[in-house]
Amino acid sequence: MLRRYRAAGADLPFGNPLAAHGVAMEGYFWRLTDRRSGRVLVALCGVHRHADGTRWSNVALAAHPGDVIHAADLPHGVADPRALGVRAGDGAFVADARRVRLDLGPQARLDVELHDVRGWTRRAFGGLGVAHVIPGLSQHWHPYVLGARARGVACIDGETIDLAGYDVYAEKNWGVGGFPDRWWWGQALSFPDADACVAFAGGNVGLGPLRTTATALVVRIENTLIRLGDPVLSPTRTDLHDGRWKLRARGPRWEVTIDAQADPAGAHLLPVPIPQERRSELGAVQHFTGELRVEVRRRGRPVFAGTSTLAGLEHGGPAALTRALADRAAPHAPYAPHTPHTDGACAPGADISDTSGTAPRDRPCPAAR
Repeated sequence: MLRRYRAAGADLPFGNPLAAHGVAMEGYFWRLTDRRSGRVLVALCGVHRHADGTRWSNVALAAHPGDVIHAADLPHGVADPRALGVRAGDGAFVADARRVRLDLGPQARLDVELHDVRGWTRRAFGGLGVAHVIPGLSQHWHPYVLGARARGVACIDGETIDLAGYDVYAEKNWGVGGFPDRWWWGQALSFPDADACVAFAGGNVGLGPLRTTATALVVRIENTLIRLGDPVLSPTRTDLHDGRWKLRARGPRWEVTIDAQADPAGAHLLPVPIPQERRSELGAVQHFTGELRVEVRRRGRPVFAGTSTLAGLEHGGPAALTRALADRAAPHAPYAPHTPHTDGACAPGADISDTSGTAPRDRPCPAAR
């Protein structure tokens, strides 16, 4: 009974939203930012279930500076139903709660460990609050690493990058279908002289024939975790335009306002999966170095205000992609993810409970410069 309930995307109170649900889309996302250099890296992996029960996956590594993205669609993928764990391809991607390894060839490799993790501390529910108990919801979202330090290296287009000291954020999203036809998202962690993290996610949400929009918002200030966005108790109001994200959420105790902006022409175009077609396509218009200002009040009294210039800010969906392509001075090359060779080492049913060892492709980056 519980397995069938979770297979509809839901979790009971005090459940484990990090464990795979077995829905059509199970997505994993990591964002690394360096306050010193302004460099940003994004790694993502999705494991998707076709209607015939077979699974495939998509993997990507993107970086700033530059319009850098390496992506692949792979014929197999495994997501752990007991804990956070994912594996795709013959060593193309292996990750658990504390380590991420990606290998799409010599131009795109990542091996990073997380330490000093500031995790999710509200045990009853995840990032969506009580909405996690609703089976059949089109999309769920849970930010589970709200700050960590990195240790490792990345190799991108011939450059070896030492990731020591990078800030790390991680989240998971899943749903009974693919991405909605419109969404918005943001995240900021690198606030000067402050131990704080901000994340929000919203968009069109469906439950059977019902349709609405909703936005969840999370703020961590040191050891205090604030979650807002309940449509009744703490609704989030949004004012969204190309290159601008304004949000205000207010509950019985907390009030959070966000004003964020980014150059519409400076976004990365990231892939999103189409589970039933076994392929990904461009669909997420994400800015890697946006500016986000947040103000937090408790019962009307200011408790925190800060600005990050390394914010991730995103609009998504066909309309957002069309506008982003029109904003570019030069035509964007057609999206064509490559498909690394895979020998089926992670075919459905493979055991991924131990992801702490060496990835099948043991080809580390050169020593970081």
